[in-house]
Amino acid sequence: MRMLLLVIAIAWMVAGVSIFVNPTGFHDHIPGLKMMGPYNEHFIRDVGLAFLASGGATAWGAYRGRPGVVIAGLAWPLLHAGFHLQVWAHRGFPLDHIFAFDVLAVIVPPGLALLAILRLQKIRSLEWR
Repeated sequence: MRMLLLVIAIAWMVAGVSIFVNPTGFHDHIPGLKMMGPYNEHFIRDVGLAFLASGGATAWGAYRGRPGVVIAGLAWPLLHAGFHLQVWAHRGFPLDHIFAFDVLAVIVPPGLALLAILRLQKIRSLEWR
């Protein structure tokens, strides 16, 4: 479970750096993003930094055995996933390429990470030591 958390956290950190370094590429290639409004470099770079911070906290918490830090790291990705579910509902629940991308890249990873931390806490109580 800790390895799953680390893999997801590293993916978020890589995504965060990639988004921060290439905000135009992110805007141009993410399905459905252009539907959300015009290009905004500041906002997109903020998203990159949020992924980097969330990934860093999740990785650190998983590595050091600190469930509270993992939960803090999961806060933004879980809220982000909830927002994407709300956008999907607003779009009328289409089963299209935008939703497929959202499920694979935005919704499943924090969901798996949450299940992993809950499983670890159940196995090892509140502390992992």
